[in-house]
Amino acid sequence: MRVYEELFILKPDAPEDEAEAFVGQIQNIITTGKGTVDKTDKWGVRKLAYRVAKYNEGNYVLIQFTSAPELVHEVERRMRVSDLVIKFITVRIDEKQKKIAKRKKARDKRAAKRPPPQVYTPSASAAAAIPGAPAPAPPEHALPGKPPEAAAVAATETPAAPAASNETKE
Repeated sequence: MRVYEELFILKPDAPEDEAEAFVGQIQNIITTGKGTVDKTDKWGVRKLAYRVAKYNEGNYVLIQFTSAPELVHEVERRMRVSDLVIKFITVRIDEKQKKIAKRKKARDKRAAKRPPPQVYTPSASAAAAIPGAPAPAPPEHALPGKPPEAAAVAATETPAAPAASNETKE
């Protein structure tokens, strides 16, 4: 069993009930052929990139299904003979999903081998080891004998600067 995406464009002027009946018919072909319909998306009427069969717009429908390769030939044959379908494309996507899963598994394996990142926090002993570095000051909230609020107020107050004197020493 393989996973496929069938994208087809229906005529924009086709009646809604006729388009619904055609989508139901395709889904029925897949289920009776021992396949499963995984997802059906109706994108609605959109502008085409270029003119196809005298139409500038088309009603887009995407069906994702799982089936045997022989069933895809029958679905494509029905698309070719239907007057409602302007264009269609069938893409096998299970190979792509396998590649993505393989890459994810390898990435997870590498991540498991890698040690966790270490966060650098300078300590008092590290600062003392550097010659000429000033000694780290304790945080204001940790001043002994003062509550945290008083320490915060004390930190914001600055000592008064000495008065400048006009006297010169001779």
